[in-house]
Amino acid sequence: MTKHLVLVAGNIAAGKTSLTERLGARLGWRTAFESVADNPYLADFYGDMRRWSFHLQVFFLGHRAQQHLALAGDARSAIADRSIYEDAHIFARALHHLGNLNERDYRAYRVIFDLVVDGLPRPDLLLYLRAPVPTLMERISRRGRSIESGITADYLSLLETFYEEWLENFALCPVLTVPTQDLDFVHQPRHLDIVIERMMNRLVGKEDVVFAENGEQ
Repeated sequence: MTKHLVLVAGNIAAGKTSLTERLGARLGWRTAFESVADNPYLADFYGDMRRWSFHLQVFFLGHRAQQHLALAGDARSAIADRSIYEDAHIFARALHHLGNLNERDYRAYRVIFDLVVDGLPRPDLLLYLRAPVPTLMERISRRGRSIESGITADYLSLLETFYEEWLENFALCPVLTVPTQDLDFVHQPRHLDIVIERMMNRLVGKEDVVFAENGEQ
């Protein structure tokens, strides 16, 4: 079987983890997820973002580069929850924009980032999960994670703008956009079937496909 490396990208609460888990289980692919529990900077970062933003971003860069290389080097097909590319183009950019990452540190980080990603194998497909900001806010409220209690609609809107701008020029691999507002991967197997069908079509080079907003084909 052909080996594939798929990355799942998208705003906070867009459905990345749920989709990654279920695609991995259904297809028998290796899965990888964002490092949270073993992140030595996360607590410090939320206590003082301006002091610890650079350290946090460097940690994520190293972690995701190791993860990307491990998935690319595995004989099995693999899918990862969030991509290394989002670290710089979305989250470090947002930290800089909001004044939590100063210009000097931001420029230094981007130099390191560019050197690291230039040596990484290209993914075969990027799944971009998109949902309206009110839907994201509702999901964040529903799952009730204390670490996400300070997330605002304005912040999510900023990230959404950065995602759209990033993807306008993203050319490393094909992109399949999946509107997740009305898709329920957890309770509706048919919705997962649709995603898998569209994903496999893109991986073998079939024409672009569009998801209806109500989750129908």
